[in-house]
Formats: sequence, C-alpha cells, structure tokens
Amino acid sequence: MSFGHQPVLLRETLALLGPKPGARFLDCTFGGGGHSRALLESAPEVAVTALDRDPEAGPRAEALAAAFPGKFHFVDRDFGRLADLPAATYDGVLFDLGVSSFQLDDPARGFSFRSEAPLDLRMDTRQGVPGWRWLETATEEMLVRAIRDFGEERHWRRIVMTLRQARGSGVSKSSAGVADLIAGCIPARERATSRIHPATRSFQGLRIAINDELGALDRALPEAFRRLAGGGVLAVISFHSLEDRPVKRYFRALCGQPQDAGDSTPQDLRHAVAAPLSRRPIEAQPDEIADNPRSRSAKLRAVRKL
Repeated sequence: MSFGHQPVLLRETLALLGPKPGARFLDCTFGGGGHSRALLESAPEVAVTALDRDPEAGPRAEALAAAFPGKFHFVDRDFGRLADLPAATYDGVLFDLGVSSFQLDDPARGFSFRSEAPLDLRMDTRQGVPGWRWLETATEEMLVRAIRDFGEERHWRRIVMTLRQARGSGVSKSSAGVADLIAGCIPARERATSRIHPATRSFQGLRIAINDELGALDRALPEAFRRLAGGGVLAVISFHSLEDRPVKRYFRALCGQPQDAGDSTPQDLRHAVAAPLSRRPIEAQPDEIADNPRSRSAKLRAVRKL
C-alpha cells in the first residue's frame, strides 16, 4: 500500500463485506486508504465514500480519487458526525478504530511517548486543545476517567496525583516528559517485567478522552446501521476492549441476543434486525502478525442487516 500503510485484517474484511459489481461502501476511518483502495479494486464499478477527521488524510484521499475518478468520494469529517451526511444507502460500512500508522509514526502528533515532541494527541488538530493543555486544565474527575476508566490503569491514583502536581512545571508539554512522569508512578518490579511501556495504558486513556472516541463510536454505530441496505454488512475492527465491548453489545442487541450477563430482557421482547457473521471475533493470522505486529490485538466483528 502507498505510504507504507498496511490495512489490518484486509483479507478477512473483504470476505465479510463481499463486494460485488456496482456495490456502494462507506469507509468511516479512511486513514491510509488501504481498505478503501482494496474495495475499489475488488469488483467493477464499486464506489466508496470515506470519512476521516485527520487533516493529513486529505492529500492521501486526493491520490485515491485521482486513481478512481467518479468512484471515490472523501469527506473531511469525524464519524461521530455521520448523521450530518446526506442520506444515502450502502451495501457495506466499515470502521477501523484506533490510531492510524501515520499518526503513530509522526512524532509531531504526540501519540508516541518515545520522542521529545509536543504532547498533542488530537486526531483532528483543528479542533479542541492539545493534550498538554488538556492536562493543565482537566478536572480531577476528568483525569480519573481518562487514566482509570479509559486507560484501565491499576496505578491511576498515583498517576493522577502526579500529573496534577506537575502542572505549571512545563513537563506536560513533552510526550516523553509525560511518559517519564507516568513511568515513575509504576512500581519498579512491574516496570522491569512488563511487556509494554509503563505509560501505554495512560496514553491510551488520555487519547480516548481528548478525542471523545467512545462517544463518537456510540453515536456512529446506530447511524451506520440505519444507512445499510437490506443484506448489507456492518464491520468493525477494534484494538482494545474499550472499543470492542460497545461494538459487541450493540451487535448482540441487533441480533436479538442478550447484550451481557446482566441483560434480563425477556426473549419475546427482543427483535432481531441483523445476523452475526461469525461466532467469535476474527483475529489476525500468524503471517499477518509477523508482517504487521500492530495487527496482533485487532478484532473484527460483523453483522448482516436482515
């Protein structure tokens, strides 16, 4: 793929979406355009509309539009605002959640905690405030929600306290500085034995909070399903449990199944409007993981609209 981009679970995604000649698809997370390009190449006269809120996705989309004139349309928009798009019906809708390779690999975006770059963490740098300013102004409740709930970090109390104490020191302006601050809150034995950087969970939580990622997903899923044609497929690729959990719950509700162990709704009150396309989430095969380690945590779920 162009620009070194490797779309995750590409074979499996195409198999589920089942593109046919003349089909219309909505790619809600354009990123590097790997999934969009594969759909356009999959069958004659396939059309793709793609969304992305990252301002740097635009130039990549222009190249794809030039390669497929009249068949590819890009919309500079967050998928959380999917309801604002003109009414249209699609044969398939795809979400590839999380951070794109381009965002991770660009130190200036602040998603990597291994570089001395400004802590930004925004997927759309034209909206909201950069991550360092968010850390300087967030309430304690907002920090707890980000680190404990979204980051699922066990040592959240110490990290929240340390981040608040560091305000005004200038440390929060650097991704590496904040990462070092967080790492110092993790017990030494745990740091020595962990397979991931000690700031990984906290950075995940901050990113989710700053970009309202879960809120956008909650708004987008029902709207995406509403725009599906009968027999159309809604597919979602997630990379951690906080993303996968609401997708799983929503899909089970669509299929007339209990959303979780606490769902006691009588079966005669459930109404199936979709059918699951796999019993369990689909994961990357060893060959893909070897070629693209970032696919290791990917999970693909899909349903077909009845």
